[in-house]
Amino acid sequence: MNQEVEVHGSERLIQVTIGPVTLEGDLHVQADARGIVLFAHGSGSSRHSPRNRFVADVLQNGGLATLLIDLLTQDEERIDARTAHLRFDIGLLAGRLTGAAVWLKQQPATRDLGIGCFGASTGGGAALLTAAQHPDLVDAVVSRGGRPDLAGPALPRVKAPTLLIVGGEDTPVIRMNEEAFAQLRCERRLEIVPGATHLFEEPGTLEQVARLARDWFSHYLGLGSRQRAVGQP
Repeated sequence: MNQEVEVHGSERLIQVTIGPVTLEGDLHVQADARGIVLFAHGSGSSRHSPRNRFVADVLQNGGLATLLIDLLTQDEERIDARTAHLRFDIGLLAGRLTGAAVWLKQQPATRDLGIGCFGASTGGGAALLTAAQHPDLVDAVVSRGGRPDLAGPALPRVKAPTLLIVGGEDTPVIRMNEEAFAQLRCERRLEIVPGATHLFEEPGTLEQVARLARDWFSHYLGLGSRQRAVGQP
């Protein structure tokens, strides 16, 4: 059973049951939200990632709801800390992300909101695979320092407008993003943030990521909501 528990203010601790596992997430929905952004963490991170928390705050201040959800259970995270295997299981992560998106469509507070996916590191590949497999669920994608290449042959099937953001000093990941970018057939954009390394720890670089993501989601999720309101596909 899916449960929702009040934590404080407009943020709720939620539990989503997907197959045999139950995942925990932090849901923030304001009354006038123009869309909701579902975060896909990667490379051993979780919903408590300070970088993704920072981006979520900027999105919320920009009028977007957010759901930061752990795509692995605590037991799985302990296993992954030793093996670093599950974080690269893009099929597993995308399946969990899809389950969270379906859950959002079932909740009265979020069912009418367009869904964007924000993927970091390997979560970028999971977000794009989810978008390719479920174009009816995902209206926009942003990848931060991501591995979109991990979506592999699914990339040309992505229909959601996609923004890839990479640090200018993150040379191997730039190359991976350029190769993935060339395979995308949707509306797309590649932004390279000068002076930034993989984690965007340099002053001002994460702020730039958050602004880019906010503007991308605000435009495309708002557009998706307007299309649904007038009955367009």
